[in-house]
Amino acid sequence: MGLSVDRIDHVVVNTTDVDRTVDWYVRVLGMTREDFGEGRIALRFGSQKLNVRPTGAPNWETGALDAPGALDLCFVVDAEAAAVGEHLRACGVEVTQGPVTKTGALGSMTSHYCRDPDGNLIEVATYRRAD
Repeated sequence: MGLSVDRIDHVVVNTTDVDRTVDWYVRVLGMTREDFGEGRIALRFGSQKLNVRPTGAPNWETGALDAPGALDLCFVVDAEAAAVGEHLRACGVEVTQGPVTKTGALGSMTSHYCRDPDGNLIEVATYRRAD
């Protein structure tokens, strides 16, 4: 019998500064901070979460390269495309590209790109029609 993946449960974001990273994702993307386990922190949104891992954390299994800033993440929001760009700029976030039309898992979407404090590429996308 083979395996068939159903969904992603969580992603781990390696960071040089946990507090700065958590603040950014809460302030800019509206995620909710959750403390769990032995001093670990997650960011919840919808039915998923990001675990926030400080670089060099002992006893925390990670990829072969413990490198903050190596992720490209796409988050889907339920908002008009123009509102996404306005919100990012109002939060003091530089939009590096967008609005642009991209193809996501469910088809055509409108995306804005920016970077989190560690330099990870963050795509904020909406499946609503571009305004």
